[in-house]
Amino acid sequence: MTEHTEHTETAAHSGRTECTVFATPEALGAALASEIADGIETSAAEGRAFVLGCPGGRSARPVYRALAAEASRRRLDLSHLVIVMMDEYVVREGGRFRNVDPGEAFSVVRFGRDEIVSPLVASGIGTPELWTPDAADPQRHEDRIAAAGIDLFILASGSGDGHVAFNTPGTPVDARSRVVELPESTRRDNVRTHPDFGTPDGVPPYGVTVGTGTIADYSKRAVMIAHGVEKRTAAARLSAATGYDPAWPATIVHACRSAALYLDAAAAA
Repeated sequence: MTEHTEHTETAAHSGRTECTVFATPEALGAALASEIADGIETSAAEGRAFVLGCPGGRSARPVYRALAAEASRRRLDLSHLVIVMMDEYVVREGGRFRNVDPGEAFSVVRFGRDEIVSPLVASGIGTPELWTPDAADPQRHEDRIAAAGIDLFILASGSGDGHVAFNTPGTPVDARSRVVELPESTRRDNVRTHPDFGTPDGVPPYGVTVGTGTIADYSKRAVMIAHGVEKRTAAARLSAATGYDPAWPATIVHACRSAALYLDAAAAA
């Protein structure tokens, strides 16, 4: 078992996934950001890309803020960094699907651009690439990920139904990138993330997403993060599982290589 700072408490997971409990979301974010920064530095020294899988939304914000601070402190060369977003909201027009306007406040493309890439560009050296899925051609996102691999995938769980990206309850373990219809349980979770939706009916009815199989097959390392009282149910379900449970798709973390579960004290209580 690896020792951590005084801000953390590490315990063995019931399966092979190590679970680490941090005092605060900020401590969690700082620890994971430091690991990511180490990977970026190593990859740059080797002349290769570091590919980082990223969720939009609230859960990973402490990581993204800490990574921007770490980039500034280390003067990181970010020209070898590739940011891969997991999903995007989708609308249907006739028989065709299209991504929502990236100018929308809830757009995952906007989130990746404004809340991940822009702070990094302001803090480090060079500009990361940003890869986002397209509802018109989900296979292209799948193929790029398959070719490049994901050095580290940050994962987050829906608080009410355990969705990961837009993989909703009932998703098979080997699902691939695709357009999905969002059930009310997932849309209800997304109202918590974006209160401007008002009600679940205000959430776009579709999403384009990487699959559970995409995450498990192409990640070299996966870290599931959960913090805050709202995530206690998610933390309990994730901690109790030892393998993939389609009723709670975020348990795909247990099917990933070098998997870890990072919680804060509030979520783990």
